[in-house]
Amino acid sequence: MRKTIANRLQESYREAVHVTVSREVDAEALVAAADDAGVSLTDVLLRALSDALAAHPAFNATFEDGTHRLYEEHNVGVAVAIEDGLVAPVVADVGGRSLDGIAAERERLTEAVQSGDYAMADLRGGTFTVSNLGPLDVDGFTPIINPPQIAILGVNRVQERARRDEDDVIFRRTLPLDLSFDHRVVDGADAARFLGTLAEGIESAGEYVDEG
Repeated sequence: MRKTIANRLQESYREAVHVTVSREVDAEALVAAADDAGVSLTDVLLRALSDALAAHPAFNATFEDGTHRLYEEHNVGVAVAIEDGLVAPVVADVGGRSLDGIAAERERLTEAVQSGDYAMADLRGGTFTVSNLGPLDVDGFTPIINPPQIAILGVNRVQERARRDEDDVIFRRTLPLDLSFDHRVVDGADAARFLGTLAEGIESAGEYVDEG
């Protein structure tokens, strides 16, 4: 597995032109939505991510043999650390699932790869990847694109920041995000707009709870 990971990372850096943009997003609604729905922050984030991919389909794509191929379904790989390395089981058709459905499928896949009871089909067909190092108290990193995909989202730990509110100083939870993308396919302005749409979804995450 380590050899396969090494080969794929080498392929990614050899082929793709990596650029990373970062943004810190207000996470109060995200945390509240996860608590209200009884799911993880990652599950709510995946729901918001699906909306961003729908608005910016160039990121829900692969790039092979000079062809930028867009996909209708949002098949999102969610990186999971296991004893032998790192795998990214794919939550298929995130956009077609409810919040509860996303949570159930992600939990099933995570448990399967951690126990070793998974099929190779669980790792194939991804159109975008999420790598969450927040549980390990990471504040920022540069995620490596999972070829032939063209983008990957790095998620960091929720932090508390002081903000000025009229005459007072208030504290709000924020979520730092790092988006690495292939500059051969999309530009920095495209990535900035993608993160902007994702931020809007995260900051209005309560709407996803109402959908079920």
